[in-house]
Amino acid sequence: MTRYCQTFGARTFVFDDMATVLSKASPRRSGDELAGLAATCDEERMAARFVLADVPLQTFLNEPIIPYDSDEVTRLICDTHSLAAFEPVQSLTVGELREWLLDYGTDTNRLTAMAPGLTPEMVAAVSKIMRNQDLILVASKCQVTSKFRNTLGLSGRLAVRIQPNHPTDDPAGIAASILDGLCYACGDAVIGVNPATDNVDNTIRLIQLIGDLIERFAIPTQSCVLAHVTTSLRAMERGAPVDLVFQSIAGTEGANKSFGINLKLLAEAQEAALTLRRGTVGDNVMYFETGQGSCLSAAANCGVDQQTLEARAYAVARHFKPLLVNSVVGFIGPEYLYDGKQIIRAGLEDHFCAKVLGVPMGCDVCYTNHSEADQDDMDTLLSLLGMAGCNFIMGVPGADDIMLNYQSTSFHDSHYLRQTLGLRPAPEFEEWLLRNGIIDAQLRLKPVSRGHRLLQ
Repeated sequence: MTRYCQTFGARTFVFDDMATVLSKASPRRSGDELAGLAATCDEERMAARFVLADVPLQTFLNEPIIPYDSDEVTRLICDTHSLAAFEPVQSLTVGELREWLLDYGTDTNRLTAMAPGLTPEMVAAVSKIMRNQDLILVASKCQVTSKFRNTLGLSGRLAVRIQPNHPTDDPAGIAASILDGLCYACGDAVIGVNPATDNVDNTIRLIQLIGDLIERFAIPTQSCVLAHVTTSLRAMERGAPVDLVFQSIAGTEGANKSFGINLKLLAEAQEAALTLRRGTVGDNVMYFETGQGSCLSAAANCGVDQQTLEARAYAVARHFKPLLVNSVVGFIGPEYLYDGKQIIRAGLEDHFCAKVLGVPMGCDVCYTNHSEADQDDMDTLLSLLGMAGCNFIMGVPGADDIMLNYQSTSFHDSHYLRQTLGLRPAPEFEEWLLRNGIIDAQLRLKPVSRGHRLLQ
């Protein structure tokens, strides 16, 4: 295993292996400090970045940061890597990859072709030597589309997940939140409920509630009850009309085990959902959520920094061809992302890494109430992600999730972003909104009166 040395100023810093270089090169964040992996000073951080910039990309194929034999996520990354797609950049260093990504000639088509040839570690490495504006620019050139009952991820489009959570899973409360979101032109990404009670009977009840609404109003969108994958499997065995199968995922085998999953189980759930054939324009049936710090919180980070491990989770997601993936960036708490500055940077990193790897990425722009962050920080991240071409965001009533007790983005936040950047809903959903008088031809919201069919 290679050791790396770098002189910076009057000091020489020694890094024992590539995992150490990656950890020390990361921007400051509380999770890496909690794990004892962070740089001890800014000079060490910059020394690690100088080292990282000169590392050949081939190194990440030759020296996996988590051993192949001990981790199934590493095996997935190695076994599915495309040498043909990697060939155009195989001679580059991390620093040269940054220049290639930023080059005028590197367009959407080249990035799409390159994605199977890049590993999460390569993409995480290059993100560590990029400014926020670099992350935004490159991500804005990536277009990753997915389809189920509508088409998500097209250029110039922004979708929204309606998140109508309720602390007691009350059907009337959930239905009211859904209708509120639809009246704000939200819901094209998915109508997705986090159940307060994760059991099969309750999951089926919620699936049927949302499914009946979608069918009654012929809405070109999809539903998801964000129960554990095993609950969704049992619901499908009982004939439940499942659209999307949800699961939280992470970047190591150990962290996924703490979630009660492995790759075989995810493959079983994907196959079960595909057999239902509920999509009308596509068959992307999986929905994944991730978040920096999940591996450390499970004591399964394997001595690797949280941002690199987050990127490894996107390899898991990519393998299952999902409709939706999102980083719940500030949800895990200040132990991992301490303040607004760290949350903003992490959100941009996550979006960049996922899109470059070919993942249809959204973001839950959020924070917990004990973080050193506020809604102004979230407005900043929301705006930057809009510029970066984020596929979708959350729509939570009042931006305050009363079941999960954290702060996110509201229904009207998406309308701000669509107005400011000229973004449109998913095309099939936009047509439905126009037909139902929810928006006008200029995408302006129209008043919904008591006699509107959604309220009858």
